[in-house]
Parts: sequence; structure tokens; C-alpha cells
Amino acid sequence: MQDLLLGERQDLIRTRLDLSGRVIAAELAQELGVSEDTIRRDLREMAASGLCRRVYGGALRVSHAAARTMNERMAVGGERKAALARAAAALIPAGATVFLDAGSTNLALARALPAGSDLTVITNAPAIAAALLERDITTIQLGGLIDPDVGGAIGAKAMRDAEAFRPDILVLGVCGIDVEAGVTAYTFEDAEFKRFLASRTKTVLVAITNDKLSTAAPYSVVPLSRVARAVIEADADETEAAALTAAGIETLRAG
Repeated sequence: MQDLLLGERQDLIRTRLDLSGRVIAAELAQELGVSEDTIRRDLREMAASGLCRRVYGGALRVSHAAARTMNERMAVGGERKAALARAAAALIPAGATVFLDAGSTNLALARALPAGSDLTVITNAPAIAAALLERDITTIQLGGLIDPDVGGAIGAKAMRDAEAFRPDILVLGVCGIDVEAGVTAYTFEDAEFKRFLASRTKTVLVAITNDKLSTAAPYSVVPLSRVARAVIEADADETEAAALTAAGIETLRAG
């Protein structure tokens, strides 16, 4: 292992990231018989190429949520997202004011809310607004230019509109979530918009597909301490689920 070349070391690191979602620099250095400085240099180069996200002591697997547009994401994992949506819908009490952030899983949640629910739902996503209206749910849509990748308005107009609301629950769209990195997003503007929403709500809820656990997108949204509840898939990794619970998040597996 000591004789691995640079490319071979980085290939091994990528394999470890794919398997476990994270690597620890000190552990890799000991295993490969090289200095921690060498491993940190590898991780810096890989991060610069978008192959990982550096954090204190190591690196995280990068979320690939931004590799697809909103329309493309809506066509992926429909049954899994529907199961998450049903579990998340059960956590929303009657009479609540809810903000549904743009996202394909949140679109599934809009479709899972009981028709005629005594809810007021605010969203920045036209697809979510349309789904809510079909279910006869009181709907408020924020305005502004729609970002085609995010699937919702996230610019200055949407921020100004959001200032009028203090929802009981924010169902936050997640690009990546990790104990150290917290909730992350793929663009600066989306992260800024999500962070503003979180600052104005009582409770933050997230519904997370397996591919986003222990991953990080480039921009921070909120630390895990700001998340009250998380709905994860029925077959989510036990270690990753335990990490959310240890962070103080009430974690529920979808049926």
C-alpha cells in the first residue's frame, strides 16, 4: 500500500467515499503508509476537481443532486419518494402553516397531503403549487424568476415575498446532509434562500433519500442542530440514521 501512485491513492479514496460516504485523513495515512500532509494534499486536489467535499479531519462524498434538472429528478425514484412523502405528511398537523421548499421529494409530499386539508401551504415552486391546488389546499406561491435546476424562485423577489411569512413548519429541500457539514445546497443563491427560510420558521423538517445521507454539496444551509425532524428511507444505512439521531434529530423511517 505504501507504493501506491498518486492516481491510485485517489482512486482508492474515491472508492472509500462511494462505500461509506466519508474518509478520515489520519486513518488513510496510517493505512497507506504516507503522511497526513500527503493525504490532505490529495483531498485538496480532489475537492478542487469536485470529487469530494473537504471537512475538518477528512472529506465527504459529494452529493450529485445538481447533475439533473428538477424535471429529471422528478422522474427518478418515484416510489421511494412517495413513501418518504407519506411518512412526512403524517407529521404535519391540521391547521398548520407550512412552507414547502422546491424539490422533487417535496413535490411528492404535496401530492401526499390529504385533499381539502385545513392547511396553508407556501411554496416557491410552481409544480408544488399546482399539485396543492389540485388537492384543494390553500396555496400561496412566491414570485420571481424560476431557476430551472432548482425548480423554484430563489432570487430577490422570492426573498422579499418570504419576509411576509413565519410558517409553523419548513420542509426544507436537501441536496446533501451530514453531521459535520449540516444541510447543504448546490448553488450559493439556493443556499442563501433556504437559510433565510429556516431563520423564519419554528420547525425544520427534512425528507431524505439515501443518496443524500453523509454527502455534502458546496454551500452550507443550516447545521443539524437546526433540524427538528428527519424522514429517511426504510432501508437507510443504520450508521447514518444513528448519526442523525445522535445529533438530536427526531428520525423516522418511511414505511
